Amino acid sequence: MTAPNALAVIENLGLSATTGCGVRDVPAAAFIHAYADYLKTNGKLEIPKWIDFVKTGRFKELSPLNPDWLYIRTAAIARKIYLKKGTGVGGFSKIFGGRHRDGVRRRHFKTASRGIIKYSLKELQKLKVLEKDPKGRRQITSAGQQDLDRIAAQVKQKLTLKA
Repeated sequence: MTAPNALAVIENLGLSATTGCGVRDVPAAAFIHAYADYLKTNGKLEIPKWIDFVKTGRFKELSPLNPDWLYIRTAAIARKIYLKKGTGVGGFSKIFGGRHRDGVRRRHFKTASRGIIKYSLKELQKLKVLEKDPKGRRQITSAGQQDLDRIAAQVKQKLTLKA
């Protein structure tokens, strides 16, 4: 009796029963903002005391102006691990790094703050979205993949209704 109900839910989302909707099927910015809103409304992500004082990298002059920047960074990290499992703290510090110019000196690439990345990864592990595999690399859990796919389906539905 559950199968017809599940099929009805899938049809209501605008999807067919044979094809699903994943994170790869929606634009990155739309998915990241939707997942950040989910993390914020869920309330399980702990916000540290140092959030108002920390910069996201040494190449930045100020801390982020968006008050929800930690939710957005955590959502971006979850999306990246969904797309490429095994990405570590060093890889993320390169992904989120940027150009540093110190006065009149030449520009050089600088990596992002690793502490923020470590904190986001630990919080995603507490939420059971991520887990470590036997080699120590992080990967998405099955429950985490279901959450991310469900949010991606909602984003895709909203985008198709706008078009």
